[in-house]
Amino acid sequence: MSIIELTEEQRMVRDTAREFAESEIKPVAARLDKEGRFPSEIVKKLAELGFMGIFIPEHYGGSGMDTLTYVLALEEISKACASTGTIMSVNNSLVCDPIYTFGTEEQKNKYLIPLARGELLGCFSLSEPAAGSDAGSIRTTAVRDGNYYIINGTKNWVTNGPEADIIILFASTDLSKKHRGISAFIVEKETPGVIVGKVEDKLGIRASSTSQIIFEDCRVPVDNRLGEEGQGFKIAMQTLDGGRIGIGAQAVGIAQAAFEDSIRYSKQRESFGQPISEFQAIQFMLADMATRIEASRLLVWQAAVMKDKKLNLTKYSSMAKLYASETAMWVTTKAIQIHGGYGYTTDYPVERYFRDAKITEIYEGTSEIQRLVIARRVLNEYGF
Repeated sequence: MSIIELTEEQRMVRDTAREFAESEIKPVAARLDKEGRFPSEIVKKLAELGFMGIFIPEHYGGSGMDTLTYVLALEEISKACASTGTIMSVNNSLVCDPIYTFGTEEQKNKYLIPLARGELLGCFSLSEPAAGSDAGSIRTTAVRDGNYYIINGTKNWVTNGPEADIIILFASTDLSKKHRGISAFIVEKETPGVIVGKVEDKLGIRASSTSQIIFEDCRVPVDNRLGEEGQGFKIAMQTLDGGRIGIGAQAVGIAQAAFEDSIRYSKQRESFGQPISEFQAIQFMLADMATRIEASRLLVWQAAVMKDKKLNLTKYSSMAKLYASETAMWVTTKAIQIHGGYGYTTDYPVERYFRDAKITEIYEGTSEIQRLVIARRVLNEYGF
């Protein structure tokens, strides 16, 4: 338990999220994972709790909380079901946040309010079949035609893609300018020319849908451009800075779930006439789990506070995402080891935690990209 003092409101939101996760999400998480079924009813209840737009001001449909409150709630939801945590994270961090930060009043009134209330669901569409970590090389185009842009291209790895109502889309308005020619748009998915492509059959977060989205001569009003032409790359990178805090919180939740299950199992499982928790080899693993989780949580909390204070976030959000995601992968691997053969079966949830943890090292910037970001900031800061 951290000695950082949480406010009464923050503790209340965390406890509400924990109780909801334990009673409503955890009992069905394994079944949702096995069936690969989007948790529509749970998402509706998250909206009723105000969790789909936590840090958006109340007059724009949100709960008016801070980012730390958001990560407290997200950790608890992800601890019960990482898929549900993903859905919540995307709508908050990658959809509501950029509209709030860069949108016009008209865009906020039309789109942000129903998104923050959970009446609509959003998705974030940046990656392409040939443009993942190198976001500046996207080939989807948006050509101006009077009061519209005509959009053509294919996007990959779109979380919430099949279910989303609103797409935050990044397309090039000038391919010759590379990343400086990228612009951002708010696209209604029912717009003619928007096609949901292949829905991915994934290793983990299986109850969170991921798909291609194809744009074929899709006409989007100029009024739906987010920010100015050529500002899209900046919008994407700033949005991902905040999004990585959410992935860090998700990773902490997964790791915490695996850690607690490992403690329970180690106290119940006997070998050589005593609980395996009595063996030093198991104790060392548990000690390292606890230490890495606590360090990850503190990094995530620090990044959340920095975002609210509008401090330079990039290095710290990358550190939080990098360390927390690799901690989640390490902790879930050790959790399976502690469970032995049982951990390799679907009879125990640690195999699901293991599968869910892996994506946190990949999406919203791989661990390798985070290391590049951190290294560049450090080299600039220490100009020996």
